Parts: sequence; structure tokens; C-alpha cells
Amino acid sequence: CFSTLRILSCFITLAPVQNLGQFKVHPGGLAWKRQGGGKTIEIDKADLTSVTWMKVPRAYQLGVRIKDGLSYTFIGFREQDVSSLINFMQKNLGISPDEKQLSVGGHNWGGIGIVGSMLTFMVESKQAFEVSLADVSQTQMQGKTDVLLEFHVDDTTGANEKDSLMDMSFHVPTSNTQFPGNENRTSAQILWEAILDRADNGSGSSGEAVVTFEGIAILTPRGRYAVELHLPFLRLQGQANDFKIQYSSILRLFVLPKSNNPHTIVVVTLDPPIRKGQTLYPHIVIQFETETVVQKNMKLSRELLDEKYKDRLVESYQGLVHEVFVKVLRGLSGAKVTRPGSFRNYKNGYAVKSSLKAEDGLLYPLEKGFFFLPKPPTLILDEEIEFVEFERHGAGGASMSSQYFDLLVKLKNDQEHLFRNIQRSEYRNLFNFINGKGLKVMNLGDGQGTSGVTDVLQDTDDVAPDPHLERIKNQAGSSEDSDEEDEDFVLHKDDGGSPTDDSGGEESDKSSKKEARSSKPPVKRKPKGKDGEGSGKRKPKGMDGEGSEKRKPKKKKDPNAPKRPMMPFMYFSMAERAY
Repeated sequence: CFSTLRILSCFITLAPVQNLGQFKVHPGGLAWKRQGGGKTIEIDKADLTSVTWMKVPRAYQLGVRIKDGLSYTFIGFREQDVSSLINFMQKNLGISPDEKQLSVGGHNWGGIGIVGSMLTFMVESKQAFEVSLADVSQTQMQGKTDVLLEFHVDDTTGANEKDSLMDMSFHVPTSNTQFPGNENRTSAQILWEAILDRADNGSGSSGEAVVTFEGIAILTPRGRYAVELHLPFLRLQGQANDFKIQYSSILRLFVLPKSNNPHTIVVVTLDPPIRKGQTLYPHIVIQFETETVVQKNMKLSRELLDEKYKDRLVESYQGLVHEVFVKVLRGLSGAKVTRPGSFRNYKNGYAVKSSLKAEDGLLYPLEKGFFFLPKPPTLILDEEIEFVEFERHGAGGASMSSQYFDLLVKLKNDQEHLFRNIQRSEYRNLFNFINGKGLKVMNLGDGQGTSGVTDVLQDTDDVAPDPHLERIKNQAGSSEDSDEEDEDFVLHKDDGGSPTDDSGGEESDKSSKKEARSSKPPVKRKPKGKDGEGSGKRKPKGMDGEGSEKRKPKKKKDPNAPKRPMMPFMYFSMAERAY
């Protein structure tokens, strides 16, 4: 039996994946920004408590601890970075980083050190590993000498891409000197109580939610959920789905009211996103009834409110349901809140109606970007935009192109977002807002005909052209040179009129049509009999027995013959052609 503490079991995945980013050290503190956008970590100089260096396989690791007990680990530094960063921190931050040794012997017995919310397992004064007690969901005793720790399961996709610790158990012999026991409590019970005091397993060991909102309508992923806010995580519990999201995955909160609508949208932006089936959801779109008033009491001890959540949470809240939800979630997660800025549409609302990928929704122009809701929720930051372009929608004809326009947003990564069917009355406010932010507008006053911005600036009171009137005018213009009498027009033979100068005496329109038809080769048909005789069919008119065409002799025109009178249709045509 060892006098030191021993690990009995540990379940952990073995596929470490690191998030790449840029680390910055300045006289005011530290900052890290993820590559490609996303989460940003900023640590003020006044919040730093300790900084440590450690040599890990193929790189160096920097550990940073702050006042509220949290710890950050940055991996990937080169050997030449160590001396320069140490000198800069000593000179500008007043902190001298300590060097720590990593235990690589593979022993599973050693001692435990608990500092703040971090539990460190030490082997011969070297660190074997450390875990955050803020991630412990439940801790319990197994027998008299074993302590079991269960960790939160994060439903975001990042949990499947990183090392994910599920559970861990420690064996603490009764002869342990670090946690000496007595007749009433064993050494394992003393360790269990020390972990329980620092673990963020809800509101005490029971894991009860701090506050719960029942029957909340969530648009993405769609359904009705009970939203539970625990100390370390957010839980969405529905009839078919159950999501658990760590507060460290929440980037920002958006509060976006709907214009002339009794609902307000609250968006929780995540990095990494949650997964439902094969679909990723980087934004949780929650819809609240704007006028609903609630009162919620926090299930937290007075000591915890004063020590950890001072100036962030209070004992009770009363007000509009979406405001209470945002205040509590902001206090627990520390995420920032974004609300609509100075933009107003022509009805003094916060968004404009548009379509994206055949889905109708609302486009919210914000101070630092654009947000399209509800489906698909699309967030575009100004720093990602290369240019914007106003386009006209000509697919629906002249009337539609005069009432709507499109907004094309081109990103620096060559991705494009086309917001279609925006009402023309929204153009001036939207253009002035975009131009005021300094974004590049490609077709500003370029006179591109129906696709240019100048067409959108036309007065909305202009009357659309009448296509029937335009057709009549075109016909009148094309017939200016042919408004005289048609001398070739003749009546039929049966009308009893005399032949004209331009026609034969006995010819008529019918005969001319017959001649036109007879010019075509005849169609041969199979006879019914064997020898082709006795078919019983008449021979085609104008054909002789041998199949050759008979032609009538053309009569000579009489130059003195009178002309036939005009038909009523000619009088009507001449009257129409005059206009």
C-alpha cells in the first residue's frame, strides 16, 4: 500500500487538436486571437497572478493564472521566444515567469496540489497533469478510500476535436500524510470535501440550475426548450434534444428587436458550434415575447455572490423576460452584449426585409457588421468585408425592378452574400449607413443603366411606363412611310367587282393561293390494290393523269378596267395608322 495518492482509472481521448492563433504581449497585459476570426482572450495586467514556463514535446508551454482562479495555457512557443518574452514581462508587467518541470515517467501515484480552481497531480515534485475543477460536474465517494470525479460533457463540436476528460477516480490510502484522516473522516473524505468546495458543479453538489426559463421558443435549432443556466454551463433541454454548452464557448450575445412585432430575438453566438445530426449551429436563435414580465430569484449563496459574482449578479431580477435572460447569462458567462446601433429603416425600425438563399428574413445593419435572421443566421463583420455593391433585381420585369434592389456583400475570402428583394424605400437609409461606416461601395454613381445605383435613386413617385401605349407608338412610328392606299389589295371573285389593273380579269386571291399551294410537290399515297389500280381515290386538283400540274393560261390585264372599291377594313387601318 502506497502512502501517496494513486490514480485508479482515467478515461480520456487521445487526439489532441490545438487552436491556432496570434499571441500578443503588451504593457497593458496579454491577448490571444484565434486565426480566421472567432474567440479572443484578453487578460489585463492587474488580473495576472502567476506565469509559468514548461518544456513540452516539440514546443514550449506558457501557463497564465488570473485572480478569479481561471487558468489559460498557450502552447506552441519556440525556444528562442522564451528569453525575449521573459525579459519583456519582467520589464513591462512586473512578473517573472517560473519554470516548471514535466513528469514523463508514467507513474500513477503522487501528490495533489489544489490552487484556486486548478487540481495538479505531482510526481516527484514534477507536474504530471492538471485539470480544472470548474469542469467537474459531479464528485462522489466510492467506498471509504476512493474519490470519483465526473466532468461536464460539452455538446459543441470542439469537444470532439480536443482532449475530452470524462471521469477520473483517485485511491487515497488511510496512511496518506497529505490528507490525514481520523476516526470520523477518512483521508479520501477530506480530499473529496476539498474538491467539493472548489468544484463548479452547479449550485452545490446537487447540480441544480441557478435559474430556469421554461417553454422558450428557439428558432435555431428549432423547437421549444427549457433553458437552464448553471454555474459552469448552459443547458437546452427539449423533448427530443438535450444540449449542454460550456460558457467558455459563448462568444457574444445579440439582442435584436423585431420592427412592429411583439417578439425580440436573442442570439447566442458559439465557437465552436453545436451539432445536431449533420448540421452545425454556430448561432442559437431564441425568440422571446417582448411584453412578458418575469421575476427570477438566483439559487446562489450570499457568499458566492459576494466573492465570485460581485457586480455581475444580484439575488433577484424582475423585468422583461429577454432582459432578465440576457443579464443572468452575461453575468455567468462574461460574454459581451451587442444591440442595434444608429441605423433606422424608413419606418423607424432596426432591420430591413430581404431574402438570402431563397429564405425570407430580416437584415440587421449593426455598427460593426450585418446580421441576417432567422434562417440561415448569418453574421458578417465589417473587418471581413472587401466591398458592397447595390444591384437591381430585373428578374421580375420592369415593375419589380423599380420597387426592389439587391445588396451584394463580397468578403475578403472571396465568399459572397446576396441579399435580395429589399424595398426601394429602404435604399437611402441603408446607403447612408453603409457609406458612413467607410465601407467600399463598388458601383457608387457609375450609371450602369438598370443595374446601377443611379436607378435606385429615382423618385419613388415615378409612374411605370404603359407597355400597351409603347407598343401603339412603335407601330405608329413604323407605319409612317406606308400610310397610302394598298393598290395590290383586291376583292374576292365572288364579290362581283371588276378586276383591277394589277390583277388578272378572272384571277382572285383564291386562285393565287391555289397556285401557291400547287407549287409544292404532291404527296404520293400507296394504292389499296396490288397493282395500284382501283384505289377509289380522286386525283388531286390541278393534276393530269400522268401527275403533271395543269396551269391555266394567264389572261392579259386590261389597263382601262375600273378599280374595285375599298373594303371597310382598309378604312379602319388607315384611321389607325394616322396615329
